[in-house]
Amino acid sequence: MTAFFRVRPLVALALAGMAVGASAQRDAISDDPNETRMALNRALADREAAQKRAEKLEADAARATRAAEKTASEAAALAARIQQSEANISAGQARLALVERQRAALRVRLAQKQKPLVELTASLQNFSRRPVALSLLRPGSVREVVYLRAMLASTLPQVERRTAALRSEIAQGKALEQQARQGLASLRSDETELVRRREALATLETRQRLASREASGTAAREAERALALAEQARDLDSLVVQLDKAGSLRRQLAALDGPIARPARPQESQIAGAQPVAPQQVVRPPSGYQLPVAGRVVAGFGAITSGGIRNEGVTFATRPAAQVVAPASGRIAFAGAYRGYGQIVILEHPGGWITLVTGLARVSVAVGDRLVGGAPLGVAGPARPTVTLELRRAGEAVNPMEYLG
Repeated sequence: MTAFFRVRPLVALALAGMAVGASAQRDAISDDPNETRMALNRALADREAAQKRAEKLEADAARATRAAEKTASEAAALAARIQQSEANISAGQARLALVERQRAALRVRLAQKQKPLVELTASLQNFSRRPVALSLLRPGSVREVVYLRAMLASTLPQVERRTAALRSEIAQGKALEQQARQGLASLRSDETELVRRREALATLETRQRLASREASGTAAREAERALALAEQARDLDSLVVQLDKAGSLRRQLAALDGPIARPARPQESQIAGAQPVAPQQVVRPPSGYQLPVAGRVVAGFGAITSGGIRNEGVTFATRPAAQVVAPASGRIAFAGAYRGYGQIVILEHPGGWITLVTGLARVSVAVGDRLVGGAPLGVAGPARPTVTLELRRAGEAVNPMEYLG
């Protein structure tokens, strides 16, 4: 009977223990546990993909012989590691949300079972503490005591069996509490690692900017022209078209033959017919095309937005200040603010392909930069950010999800 009387303080201890750390995951990923599990699976997949990209880019950096190539691959690898840390944190938050949901349900069950157990425990304690000497003062009391003791002897084993499930739930509560503590410790470690990797990337980007100042004259002039086009463009589509035309013209000029030396006998020279430069042909999509950010799709390609506008790309809800990377290698045609879209980046790829990324809070690239796939573009906003990815082929918007490498 003494073992049974310990159930009540154990219940109170379990309820108090499960309250520890309950505030650590107040912002559950979703009220629906199925959606939370989906978020966990998505974060785990994002983490694995980011880890594979980081390992490949780190191998590329190790093999690179030119300093610029090595630095570019190192920056892209760091960006991938940052996305890996972000996915780790998202997975940890999803796990904590699921554990906290289990703990909350267990607290409710224990509270429901606690009241009848308290009442039963009090009655049993009163019976067990009743002195036999007092029973002798009342006629028939001895017979009642003997009867009650016999009833208790047969009842206690049944009570023990019924409380076995309760003791099992108390043990489950302690296990869940331990899981929550371990999850919080892992989450804090991942957050520290994320800060360290962001600082390393910021240092590397600063070094890149200092190294590129020597060639900043031409890039500055091109950036000024891009900003002027942005001011003149009536909408984002027209800006992309104008930048595409400018890029096509630049490529055609680059394909022309260089200056010809003065002939020894100018009088004998003949004028050759100018050969037209064929426009660039559309070829296969950029190799290894990837998503610029990890997150949940909130508006697919072709979806009608709340403003009644057809979505020309795919929109993702992502983590605050999430790392955004280049979906593939290419050249920056525009980087900066554009009305109604936040900070945007337009990236030219070989073969007439253009990537447009909108919804950034900060960009870390400049017009004229040549990037490797996965290179950092900037970061998303600080509160409920959304990032939109558009892919265009010869000026026509296509579904980027169909071209993922």
